[in-house]
Amino acid sequence: MSTRRLHGHDMKKAAALVGCTALVLSLTAATAQARPGHHHPRDTARQTLPANDGWASHGTGTTGGAAADAEHVYTVSTWAEFRAALAVEGTAPRIIKVKGTVDAVSEGCEAFAAPGYDFDAYLEKYSPENWGRETDLSAEPDDSPEGLRRASAARQDRSIKANVPSHTTIIGVGRGAALKGASLQIKDVDNVIVRNLTFESPVDCFPQWDPTDGDRGNWNSEYDSAVVYGSTHVWLDHNTFTDGEHPDSAAPTYFGMLYQQHDGQLDIVKGADHVTASWNVFTEHDKTVLIGNSDSESTAAVDRGHLKTTFHHNLFKNLVERAPRVRFGQVDVYNNHFVASADYAYSFGVGKESAIVAEHNAFTLPAGVGPAKVLKRWNDAPLSAAHNRVNGRTTDLIAAHNAENPDAALRSGAGWTPTLRTEVLPSRAVPFVVDRGAGAGRLR
Repeated sequence: MSTRRLHGHDMKKAAALVGCTALVLSLTAATAQARPGHHHPRDTARQTLPANDGWASHGTGTTGGAAADAEHVYTVSTWAEFRAALAVEGTAPRIIKVKGTVDAVSEGCEAFAAPGYDFDAYLEKYSPENWGRETDLSAEPDDSPEGLRRASAARQDRSIKANVPSHTTIIGVGRGAALKGASLQIKDVDNVIVRNLTFESPVDCFPQWDPTDGDRGNWNSEYDSAVVYGSTHVWLDHNTFTDGEHPDSAAPTYFGMLYQQHDGQLDIVKGADHVTASWNVFTEHDKTVLIGNSDSESTAAVDRGHLKTTFHHNLFKNLVERAPRVRFGQVDVYNNHFVASADYAYSFGVGKESAIVAEHNAFTLPAGVGPAKVLKRWNDAPLSAAHNRVNGRTTDLIAAHNAENPDAALRSGAGWTPTLRTEVLPSRAVPFVVDRGAGAGRLR
């Protein structure tokens, strides 16, 4: 048997190969360790949020419908079945298993139109040439084009919203489970789990034209994919949020403005508290995640001391803004991967009395987009942003922002330290782990 000696060049190649192999093995192990539910029951529908896994683990924790008896376990494949399972009376824990694509708008927008509604008539009456830009449409009577639009919008509102009761788990079956065109309302309840679903953003069939919104007017739409409104202990895990078949890029323009038919993908508002969003994909959207929906004092009275939310191991890809946009809440954002496209505006919106801690995240930005764009100051509120990497380099996000925005400088130090975290990966490992583990169809 002959042996070949390794010379200097060969030795370097061998060492590099060993190093790469070790990194892959270590990151694969980290993925398994960090993935929520890894040591939970084999039935994923009965898995609960692990201890110390973000704000939703605070206090009583989040168990959803894990304790449901057989009578309160439902498998649904239509929108009617889904809403019926949610509407079953009583407070007993329930599990709703979603099989296939459940379409809330299967009959199309025409099914919601009020008698007499005509979009062409709407465009003619409220065009800037005919209506101007000084007066909004709020005083228009019920029999006007705007009144008929309002009536049509009300019909859609009643049809596509689904109210989730307390002690509920909603989970997709397998890899192809989806809610299409629906708006999940987690409102004034406690203890809800939503996992393994693809949410295709609802399309507002009847956006409203507001001539007074900005200098040129604007189209305003309703309906978020999921709304956490005044609720506590909510865990959203391994879901995919996308515009799907209706991207903004395919939308027409009217009156010189994009005919916007989407609102947000996830809103956490009105005193909601103790929410964890983990291992989700948020993609192909404009205004993505909103935490706290107003600066007003009436809203502040409800939101102060609440809106505590954790985002970890999520993939935020090809978004414009709000990932997330925060008011008031103590929001922990760690081990997420942000992948931007050319129309990127910002990721973290620093709003009124917000307290964001953004650590150990990775950002992949396109050529010509610098790290100063990651943060957006809406109000003077301090934040913590350490151990983040931009295009493979450790970057001080606050310093980068302040260097390019000296007149709107951000202050460092959120004033609190997160303690409810799973294993924190180094930011260099985040793209590898998150890109391979996040989203619907990857729950195990």
